[in-house]
Amino acid sequence: MYRLISATPSPYARKVRIQLAEKGIPFELITEVPWNSDTVVPRYNPLEKLPVLICEDGETVYESRFINEWIEYMHPEPPLMPKQVPDILLTKRFEVLADGICDAGILLFWERARDTGKQSPEWSDRQTRKMTGGLREIARLLGDNAYAVNNRFGLADIAVGSCLGWLDVRMPDMSWRADYPNLARLSDGLEQRPSFKNSVPRAQTVRDKVA
Repeated sequence: MYRLISATPSPYARKVRIQLAEKGIPFELITEVPWNSDTVVPRYNPLEKLPVLICEDGETVYESRFINEWIEYMHPEPPLMPKQVPDILLTKRFEVLADGICDAGILLFWERARDTGKQSPEWSDRQTRKMTGGLREIARLLGDNAYAVNNRFGLADIAVGSCLGWLDVRMPDMSWRADYPNLARLSDGLEQRPSFKNSVPRAQTVRDKVA
């Protein structure tokens, strides 16, 4: 059985949890706080990032987009990546945008955690622009479609849905739901799926100093 090292608020780990659940692949969930000094993550990922998928033979797979792709190759049924090249590339575009929003959001989250006098408004503004730009582009690409690619649930929806769910938890001050009703509709629909319901992001308490 696979083991997955995850953090409860992580949108990246949530993508893998959802994919495994949608494919019916059993796994053991190991919850970590990767910012704490006693985290086990460095034992399994030299980059010290989550998520990490641990295989039965002890080998590890890390970086969420690579894990998603690895799982798709190793467990192709049911397929969550489309077959046609234009649709594959569109899926990857959605993944890049969703992960990029989360990357910027995490940088902004930790910048806000710094002492007020040490925060950089310019840095925060740049991360905010990345997030709003990414959301605007995802909304444009989605349009009125029920799902991101080919009107069929897949990895693009997992990436976008995980991103939007994370924003609700970590960036409640953002007005993305009001600004992009099509994204709100997509998110609300995805959150009704069992794989999403069973992986709702939750904030963690970080014991050690980070910023």
